[in-house]
Amino acid sequence: MILEFKVFTLNCWGLAIVSKNRKTRIKAIAKFLSNSHYDVVCLQELWLDCDYFLIKDEVAGILPHSHYFYSGVTGSGICIFSKYVIEEVFFHQWSLNGYIHKLHHGDWFGGKGVGLCKLTVNNLSVNIYSAHLHAEYNRKSDEYEAHRILQAYDTAQFILLSSQGADLVVLAGDLNTLPGDIAYRLLTSIPGLVDAFDSADVPRDHVATCESLRNSYTPGRLVKNKTQGQRIDYIMFHPGSKLQVEMKNYKLPLPDRVPLHSFSYSDHEGVEATFEISKQAILKSSRNENDVKNVLDECETILNRALNNLVTHKIIYIFFSILLLFGLIITFIIDVPAGFVVVYNIFRVIIGILFVFSILMGTIWNKIEKHGVLAVKLAIEKSLKRPTEL
Repeated sequence: MILEFKVFTLNCWGLAIVSKNRKTRIKAIAKFLSNSHYDVVCLQELWLDCDYFLIKDEVAGILPHSHYFYSGVTGSGICIFSKYVIEEVFFHQWSLNGYIHKLHHGDWFGGKGVGLCKLTVNNLSVNIYSAHLHAEYNRKSDEYEAHRILQAYDTAQFILLSSQGADLVVLAGDLNTLPGDIAYRLLTSIPGLVDAFDSADVPRDHVATCESLRNSYTPGRLVKNKTQGQRIDYIMFHPGSKLQVEMKNYKLPLPDRVPLHSFSYSDHEGVEATFEISKQAILKSSRNENDVKNVLDECETILNRALNNLVTHKIIYIFFSILLLFGLIITFIIDVPAGFVVVYNIFRVIIGILFVFSILMGTIWNKIEKHGVLAVKLAIEKSLKRPTEL
C-alpha cells in the first residue's frame, strides 16, 4: 500500500490594522486553499476570528474538519484544517513568550504554544503539530534566545512524549529559526524529526520563506541588494516503526502575487510537502543520542547565562526603582512652580508609572522568567543524566 499525504503551512500575517491588504489577502488564501488538494493545512498568525471562519467556510468542501487553538489575549493564531476527522486536540502553551511591555513586538499577547491534532488516515495514526516560535528581532543581540530555546525544547519534548504509538508525526509552522540554529537542532534531534527540505531538490530562488526576493512585502533595500531571505517556515516529519515515508515533492506553491493585485499572499511564503507512505517494518530510530547530548549541553550553557543575566537585570530594575521612588518623594516635597501645575502633575505620574514598572520587572516578572528558564534547565539536566543505553 502506498498512500500520498500532502501538507501545507503558511504564516498568514493576519494582524488587524497593522498587516497590509489583510482582508484581500485572507480571501485570496482561502480561495487558493479551496482549489487545492491538501490533506492537512497548518496556518499561523490568523489572529482574527472572522478570518478563521472565512477560510473555514471557503474550504469546507475539501477540508471539512478544522480546529483553532485559542490562547492568550489575541489567540495563538494557530489553526489546522484537515481532510480527515480530527479525533483529539491539545494545546501546550509555553511559559515564556517575550515581554508584555514590548508592544512593538507583541509576541506575549498571542499566548503562543504548540497545537496537536490527532487523525486517523487509512487506519494509520497521524499526529499533526503546528507551532509559531518567538521571532528573532536582532540576530546579533538576541534578547529572546532563552525564550526560543525554551519553546523549542518544550515542543520537542511534547512531540516526543505525545507521539508514542503514532504511525506518522508531522510538525509544520513558522519556527523562526534558521537551519543549524540551536532551536532547529532541538526539534530535529530530540524527537528525531526530519526537515522535509533536506529531501527536496528546490530551485535557489524558492528557498527563502521570509524576506524572499520575489515577495512584494520584502523591504526594498533587501531587494535592491539582492539579499537572500531566510528559511524559517518548515514541514518536518518522523515515521513510526511500521512505516516508510519518502518525500515525493517539496515546493513553495503560492504565486508571487495575488491574482489581479500587486501584492503577495503574505509576507511569508507557503510551504508544501507531499509524502509517499508505505507500510514497512523499519525498527530504527532517527534520534542520535550524541546529537541530543551535544545540543542539550549547548542549551544548558545558554540557559545558565540567561539566569546570570536575570540576576543582573533584577539588580538594575531594583536600583532604578529606588531612584524613581526618591524622585517621586521629592515631587511631593518641593513646591510646584507657579503656572506649571499641570506639567508637574504629568511629570509626577510618569515617574510613578516608571516606578511601578521597574518594581514589577525586578520582582514578579523577573521571578516568572527565572522559573521558566530554570524549569527547562532542570529538565535538560535530567535528560543529560539519563543512561544512553536503555
